[in-house]
Amino acid sequence: MEIILSPKLIRLESELLHQKQIRISVLRLDTLHSQISGNKYFKLKYNLEEAQKRGNTKVLTFGGAYSNHIYATAAAAQMLGLESIGIIRGERREPLNATLAFAQKSGMHLHFVSREAYRQKDQTDFKASLQGQFGDFYLIPEGGSNAFALEGLKEILGLIKDDFQYIGTACGTGATMAGLMLGLKAPQKVIGFSALKGGGFLWEDMKVLLQDYFHQYTQVGGIESLDVWMRTRAELMLEYHFGGYAKNKPELRQFISDFEAAQQIPIEWIYTGKMFFGLLDLVKKDYFKAQSHIVALHTGGLRG
Repeated sequence: MEIILSPKLIRLESELLHQKQIRISVLRLDTLHSQISGNKYFKLKYNLEEAQKRGNTKVLTFGGAYSNHIYATAAAAQMLGLESIGIIRGERREPLNATLAFAQKSGMHLHFVSREAYRQKDQTDFKASLQGQFGDFYLIPEGGSNAFALEGLKEILGLIKDDFQYIGTACGTGATMAGLMLGLKAPQKVIGFSALKGGGFLWEDMKVLLQDYFHQYTQVGGIESLDVWMRTRAELMLEYHFGGYAKNKPELRQFISDFEAAQQIPIEWIYTGKMFFGLLDLVKKDYFKAQSHIVALHTGGLRG
């Protein structure tokens, strides 16, 4: 699955940035592809390559009713001639929303499960039941977050030709942030903005992802050394969730409206809106030294 990678790098213009002598450039991953945009291409790239290497003709993954991951997986599988199955959290509701309707039209078989059953998605018995029902398949975890995803996500840094000190990204599972850590060159640092309330657990989740990655690709890195390695490369911001995942407040909605009008860049309130709000708030609070160059990652998410 190859897409011509030439995302736009657009400089933000504002009086605040001028006053603070800070440069923010937006890497528009949302413009990569009409169906497989943002960070989804990078998460799926090596997962789907691995499925083909193993001779699988069917992929199965998980997501909610508005999942951008479900949308992108359905599109990518169709492009590669693979069957796809989406295990969808919650009851089926007709008519299907635009996300699920597209996935189904792209050939994805939608299998709805209760929220209680969905919480068992990582359990061996639940996976075995899916194998019994759907036969042999290549399993892509929820959000596509695993070692193969990190191998793809670290390639994002290669798309940035300018020098920079920081790269900012929204965080859901933490995979994008972990993948960026792998591609950074010291003293560059990634700043992650959690879209979830109480997102401190993301640090441990990223550790697990990175341990799996190092075990699979390099055979290096223990828990203690990995923690030190991570903290020299990353900072996780937990105070910009605006109530939690898929929640927002009037302040955030107003910010998004003002931002889109001023910058002509579409964002949304689940991920990218929170990240841009947090990034500019840190600029106000003098978190960054004058003359710093920050790249803000637009990870897409506009469809869901």
